[in-house]
This record gives sequence, structure tokens and C-alpha cells, in this order.
Amino acid sequence: MAIDARPPYDPVTVETRRSSGIERAEPASDGSDGLRPPAAAPGDDALDDLVSILDEIRSARSRSRSELVARTGLSRGIVAQRVSELIEIGLVVEGEVGPSTGGRPPRQMTFRADAGHVLVADLGATSIDVAVTDLDGRILGHRDEPADIAAGPERCLQRVDELFAELQAATPNLPGRLWGVGIGIPGPVEFRSGRPVSPPIMPGWDGYPVRERFATRLGAPVWVDNDVNLLALGEWRSGIAVGHDNVAVVKIGTGIGAGIISNGRIHRGAQGAAGDVGHIQMVDDPSVVCRCGNVGCLEALAGGGALARDGEAAAVEGRSDRLRVALDQHGRVTAEDVARAASFGDPVAVALLQDAGHRVGLMLASVVNLFNPSLIVVGGGVALSGDQLLASIRQAVYRRSLPLATRELLIQRSSLGALAGVIGASSMVVEQLFSRDAMARWLHAGGPLGVPEHELVAGG
Repeated sequence: MAIDARPPYDPVTVETRRSSGIERAEPASDGSDGLRPPAAAPGDDALDDLVSILDEIRSARSRSRSELVARTGLSRGIVAQRVSELIEIGLVVEGEVGPSTGGRPPRQMTFRADAGHVLVADLGATSIDVAVTDLDGRILGHRDEPADIAAGPERCLQRVDELFAELQAATPNLPGRLWGVGIGIPGPVEFRSGRPVSPPIMPGWDGYPVRERFATRLGAPVWVDNDVNLLALGEWRSGIAVGHDNVAVVKIGTGIGAGIISNGRIHRGAQGAAGDVGHIQMVDDPSVVCRCGNVGCLEALAGGGALARDGEAAAVEGRSDRLRVALDQHGRVTAEDVARAASFGDPVAVALLQDAGHRVGLMLASVVNLFNPSLIVVGGGVALSGDQLLASIRQAVYRRSLPLATRELLIQRSSLGALAGVIGASSMVVEQLFSRDAMARWLHAGGPLGVPEHELVAGG
């Protein structure tokens, strides 16, 4: 088959057969190593059915043909044809016999997560996380280290290149070939082009061709997104947000941002700028200047930088002994120092976290009234620091939101911790690879590597 989980791939060319509207790719008979496209692409209806059935199997919502019939509404004949095609192209495999419901026991079907692998990187303001995963998002290897996003794209992305190479060399038996690359960055991203646009905390990154850089080096399709969108995708795909179709995920770290899952899809907005809640104006105070250039932004009042600033002021003024010790030892106070002091009951640090949580909660109350999610997930380094922040967020949201919007609303801490970003980046790549538009481009070529990278990612 043209898509083969065994590394390395067998040389293939494409010999097409028309069967129920789907072109099939078969092993080469001439020993060549190219891919020759079929005469025609799959028909629209057949492709829609194929994508729908694959999505059911990938998500494990349906494990048998009878379950697929019940969930998709397709006829038994169509389901049988499409499943056979997915098995033939190497994306689905039949496994053990499942429990009988009265007739012949059904064969259980699973997605071929070992058909290839994905490289991902989650860049934060002060850290880099990279991972290699299979096509199901299972982490096969992981590296993380401190970094400074303000060092510029060349230095940061060169280090990502090096960590990718280390991971590939250190991870035994990588499945298949590299199918895609996902990159998350802590700033606004135009998703269609994969380029940052005027990121406030990323000097030198504006318009930088992140996608092209990695596509050229790695020879695989690349997707780039805001880091908070990846956090939301990670929690929705593998974390606490599983089963929720309308979710707001807020990340409180050096900055503050939100990722939005609306009706089971990530909401990026018209240009990819949705969720930039850290720059919502909370006060009209010219003395509170944000890094974006505006005044009174939420990030300037409640982000990690604001906590560090206010904690250091408290230390200098002698209002907190614990923060004074941190200042004397390290020459500065960080948000982590504030959280640590709060965990020991330092009243100034507790008050700083409570105030930050209250401000974030007021912002989220507006999000709840506008969007009506069933779940709010709170993540990021600051949010993971202690209970005072989360308690203040909950109190403000429930107090300031409409009763109907909060009747069944849950507000929970992120369940994936520091791995949420790389898990989300892998989910982004896989969701894009198996989207209808992308599959229409690569299915008849026998795999995503049979299609030029710029065509595969066209349109996002």
C-alpha cells in the first residue's frame, strides 16, 4: 500500500483503480521510488464519507461497522466499502473480535497511529518544549529547557532544530516517516501563512517565515499557531475537555491568552487573532502601560510580569519578608516567587494572587456571557501555582455571569500540565492532515509526502 507504517517506506508508484469513487494506491511493480497521481481525484460524496468514517475511528467513537452505521447514518454497504478502502491505504486495521450484540461478533477497527510520526514544538516566553509523537498524539520522546523568546527567531528556532534532531536520534523505532510538523508561539499568528503578526513580547518575529523555515529543512508540511490555541486543542483532544464541544481555555503565564473550542472546532477568527484576551482593557489608567503599547490591559494587571512587578515592589517597600528574601537571593522577584510565598501563607503574596484571579475572572465572566461555554480550563505557569488564583477566578465568574450561562458551567485547572502544548501541537497537525481539504490533496497521491508542502497547507 502507498501508506505504510513500516520504516522505511517501500518504494511505491501509484496504480489507480476506481472503486466506489475512491482511487487506491498500490505498491510499485517497477521498483521506482516516485509517486504518480491517479487520473482523477475521489468524488465529493465518497470523500466526505471517507473523512467522516476515518474521524469516527480515529476518535474511537466507533469501533465496528455496525457502530459506524449507527453514528454516521450511512448504509451498511457504503460503510463496508469505505472501511475496506481505509484498510487498503493503510490508515485503519482490523483487530480482535468484539462483543456480540446478537449476531456475528464484529471485528474491532483501530486507526493506524503508527503509520508515521509528527514533530512538534511549543515555544513560550521563557521555555521551549519539543516532542515527537505518533499520529494519535502519543508522546514518544520529549525535551524541554529554559529559553528567551525575545532572543529572536533565528536563535530560538535553531535550538528547536537541534532538539528535533536529538529527539529523532534518541527515539528508537520511530514509526513510519515524518508526516508533519507543528509549532506553537506565544503571540498572534496568521494561521493561513504561518507567520507571527506584531507579537508584543517577540521582537524580531513579526512576519518571520516560520513555516517555510521548517518545511525546507524537514521536507514535511508545517502548521504554526498561537500557543494558547494549542493548549486548548490538547485539553480538548486528550485532557479535561474531552467530551465538551464549547470550551474556553485561558493561559496565565508571562502573558494571558485564551483558546476557544466552538461546536467542536478551534475558533481562530478571521485572521487568527481570536482569543487575545490579555489585551482587553480593564482600567482606564495611563500609569498601567502594557507591552502592546496600550494602557490598562488585563495582562499588565494580572499576568506573570505584573505579579513579578508588584511582588518586587512589595519586597522593596518591606511589606513582605518572604519576597524580600527572594529579592536578596536572586536580585529580582518572579511570579513563581509570589506563588511560592503565597503557598506559605504570606499575606501580601496571597492578596496579589487573589487580585489577579479576580481580574481574570471578570474578563472570563464577559466571555461566559458572550460565548456560553460548558467548561473553562485554566492553565499556564501562573495558574498552576496554587489554589488562591483559581478560587478567585471562580468567585468572580459565578458572581458576574448570567445564571443560565453558569447553571452547568465547570471551571477546572488544566489536566495536562506542561505537556498540554506539545500534545495540542500534535493534535493540530493530525487534524489538519486528516481534514477534508488536505485529504483531497494527498489521498490520491498515496500520502502527504506525495503533495507539495505549499499545496497541502493551502487554506489552513
